[in-house]
Amino acid sequence: MRFLITGTAGFIGFHLARRLLAEGHSVTGFDGMTRYYDVRLKQARNAILAQSDRFRMVEGMLEDRSALYQAAEIAEPEVIIHLAAQAGVRYSIEAPETYVDSNLTGSWAVLELARALQPQHLLMASTSSIYGANPTVPFSETHRADEPLSLYAATKKGMEAMAHSYAHLFGVPSTMFRFFTVYGPWGRPDMALFKFSDAILNDRPIDVYGHGQMARDFTYIDDLVEAVIRLAAVPPHEDNRVTGDTVVDTLSHQAPFRTVNIGGGQPTPLMDFIRTIEAATGRTARLNMMEMQAGDVPRTYADPSLLQALTGYTPDTPIDRGVSAFVDWFREWRVQAAQA
Repeated sequence: MRFLITGTAGFIGFHLARRLLAEGHSVTGFDGMTRYYDVRLKQARNAILAQSDRFRMVEGMLEDRSALYQAAEIAEPEVIIHLAAQAGVRYSIEAPETYVDSNLTGSWAVLELARALQPQHLLMASTSSIYGANPTVPFSETHRADEPLSLYAATKKGMEAMAHSYAHLFGVPSTMFRFFTVYGPWGRPDMALFKFSDAILNDRPIDVYGHGQMARDFTYIDDLVEAVIRLAAVPPHEDNRVTGDTVVDTLSHQAPFRTVNIGGGQPTPLMDFIRTIEAATGRTARLNMMEMQAGDVPRTYADPSLLQALTGYTPDTPIDRGVSAFVDWFREWRVQAAQA
């Protein structure tokens, strides 16, 4: 199949594109190569994808509709997967305009593109941050998500709302998938695993927010990619509406539109996560215990039952295996980055 993927120089987009290329699909990537974090990491990911003759890359910002349409002309996509975004809860306090530009204006540009192209399926990356400080766990897609605690979450909620309206008005089958703390090799430097591993290996203290009384439903990158690929084969339609007493489908009654959690439903306490990194690095962390940061949430906890019902799959990579894989990659990356 032919895929157009935004954000292929990013962590998730890179892994997804590499998997699709390995399976024989054609992938056109679109990415802005912004300097939110070390561009060398993005360039290295992109260089790996460029080794395939079935990969094409167009560089540009989502807000630049001419560049986005150029990518679409090359791709002639059957499926569009929108991963590009301004990520990060904390950075949204410092640079809110970048979130509005990318996650709202940029996502609208992708919706306009889908309106014009009418692909078989449009998939857009949302986030577990949408659930805010919801006290009811596990987080179900049917729970209210009307009280975001960060602008990042608010822009993703806005993207979901815009996508529903476009699905209703223009009939593009659209799936919003909500990620739960994705981690693994080639991960982003602003994520906890990267920062903690870097600090521990260099004998620097790590900042532990919420005094360690937090938990995250960590999702290993390979599990996420598997779930996205399986979801791509299930465009929202009445023919695949999930029925039964134990799972509530989010398929809209007004549009070919659905929201789906991608998480394993196995939250890991933050201090257990740190101990897992210590075991993988063979070092002991020095802890700087701090208050909860503005916009952060105490825990995330996915209900994966809809994902399981639709795809027969639930993320299940053990946290120790995933963290070890990251640390092995990170040791190699440190050497490469130092030599560059």
